[in-house]
Order: sequence, then structure tokens, then C-alpha cells
Amino acid sequence: MKIDIITLFPQMLNSFFESSILKRAINKNLVSINFINPRDFTDDKHHTTDDRPFGGGPGMIMKPEPLFLAVESVKIDKSFVIFLSPSGKPFKQEVAESLSISHQHLIMICGHYEGIDERVIQSIVDLELSIGDYVLTNGALAAAVVSDAVIRLIPGVIGAGEEGIKNESFTSGILDFPQYTKPVKFRDMEVPEVLLGGNHELINKWRIKQAIEKTIENRPDLISTNDKNDEINT
Repeated sequence: MKIDIITLFPQMLNSFFESSILKRAINKNLVSINFINPRDFTDDKHHTTDDRPFGGGPGMIMKPEPLFLAVESVKIDKSFVIFLSPSGKPFKQEVAESLSISHQHLIMICGHYEGIDERVIQSIVDLELSIGDYVLTNGALAAAVVSDAVIRLIPGVIGAGEEGIKNESFTSGILDFPQYTKPVKFRDMEVPEVLLGGNHELINKWRIKQAIEKTIENRPDLISTNDKNDEINT
């Protein structure tokens, strides 16, 4: 997969993609990351990428021409263009799965200031995405979040741990169950006895119940009332 990120602040993302699993994925040629600065597609001495909004209002708006040219510099027939915006559709696990399976070239546009010219969204953006109901100073962090969620689903990136992806939070439809490791007792807190007995049937039932209860407490929107009753009583 190839990911081109159009951002005014590539320096914010350099270290992010040079660490841990993402770095290994790049080194294994499973994914390539490229940063494109819209300032490189301006023709004035100040490399201006923003201007006042028509109709008045606070702040500045990113101009269409630098963004159009930046996208066109890397776009091919099968490219999929994403605009990271608080006004976009919610980014969820199923979206990450779809992007990792269906597309080999993603172009991500990172907004800044008060937004970008609407003509960019209407003409060249395939999907407008939001990573949450809050506002960031710019879209670079959102691009990092989406990239991480998508890249880790590419076969070969996680490696030996890929089987565990099937049972992760959101992939399974509910949140993950509590996990424990050594020592068995730490500061008067002990690992649940069921996890120490080796009875995998009981362990599985315990994990399902714990996962359902955690989902009901933290994210009740993820599970229906019938599912709650069925699973907890299992």
C-alpha cells in the first residue's frame, strides 16, 4: 500500500512513522509513506496557502489551487482521496478494514486553519473522515491515526499476532476483555483465579462475560439489549 499525506506540517509525522510496527512495515516494503507540502505548489514569494473566507467570518481557509495541484501530483486512476475533518463521517474499525482491503493507494488531505475550500471536497475527495467529535489544530494527527489503524491490518504487518486482530475491540463487535500477566499478586491485587486453572472453556466464558460487562459500562451503544442479556447469562 502507498499512502500520500498532504500536510503543511510533515515534521509532525516524521517520527511517528519511524517507530515501532509502522517502521517495520515500511522497512518490509508493505507500505510506503510520502509527505506532500501544499506550499510547494504555490507561486508567490510567501508560499501562501490560505486566505480570508468569502462572506466574512473568523480565521483563514486553505485555498483550492495548492491542494488540487498537490493531489494531482500523485493521483492515479485507483487512488482514493480522504479529507480529515471534524465534519466527516465517523472513522470506525470497519472503515479501517475496508480501506486496507479495497485500496492500494490512499491520499490524505490534512486541513488547517478554519478548513479548506469546499470545491476541493466536492471535486476530488472520495471520503471525508472524522476521528472524533472534537477539533484539532490541524489534520496531521488525524492522518496518523487513520494510517496506523489501516496499516496494522495489512497482512504481514502484525506478523505472529495477526490472529489476535480477529478478536480485538470493535472487530468482534464488543470491547476487549481484561488482560493480566505476571506477577499473580501485585500490591494486594490478584489475577482472577479462573485464568490460572487452565480450563479454557471456563476462561472463554469468563472473558465473554467480562467483555460484555465492560462494553455495557463504557460503550453501551455498541451492543443491543438482547445481546446484553444473552451474553451475560451465558
